[in-house]
Amino acid sequence: MTYSKYCKTRESATRRAERVSDPRSLHRPFNQSGNADFGRKLVMFSIINEFAVTVLFTILGYQVTILEFAAVIASLIGVWLGTTGKQIMWPWWGLSSALYGWLFLSYSLYASAAVQVIFIIAAIWGWFGWGPKGATSKNLSWLGRLVILGSGIIAWLAITPLLVSLGAAAALPDAFGLVFSVIAQVLMVLEYRENWMLWFVVDALYVALYWSQDLKFTSLLYVLFTAIAIRGWVNWRKLTREAIPA
Repeated sequence: MTYSKYCKTRESATRRAERVSDPRSLHRPFNQSGNADFGRKLVMFSIINEFAVTVLFTILGYQVTILEFAAVIASLIGVWLGTTGKQIMWPWWGLSSALYGWLFLSYSLYASAAVQVIFIIAAIWGWFGWGPKGATSKNLSWLGRLVILGSGIIAWLAITPLLVSLGAAAALPDAFGLVFSVIAQVLMVLEYRENWMLWFVVDALYVALYWSQDLKFTSLLYVLFTAIAIRGWVNWRKLTREAIPA
């Protein structure tokens, strides 16, 4: 930008500021008022976002923000409660998904962000679907497992080029995580024990993915998730046995 153009830009900005401060501007059209309201909301969001990305503490040179720390804690609580099959897991699941959706968007992990929206929907579905008694747990047939696996692979290969075209970071593993996280989530809501098999694979993948994207604190969280998935499989096996009439 040349100096003359810069001056003109500053002058026009000054004139706009003067017009806004002019009492006569109170009689401006309604659409300008709407723009002002939108501007105030945008400023408010900017302030909240700035607070969320404030560094809370540093571990081995890695800076953990308030947003990432809150997402990690909410996720740990939600996933741990999920291994017990208790209905109370779903509010925590929804909260952690909202926080992580926000975080992943800032890192251009579009598939990971998109899947959080599905998780929030699933949290509402699971809350009403499970009921106060929680999950009962049941098993898929081998045919059902093969159909789900084959469908997941086809969807994964179809979505990957789309993410590449959007400029997503790590499109191939991110697409895999998106597809099979959705499948695992649906199986969990429907109370199929195989959801934990898929969570184990997906969580192990996310350990490497998030570490490569410099989300090291979240990567360490997924190490725990991988171990918790084993606990979930064992606990839900007990629920399956309890659901079988003697």
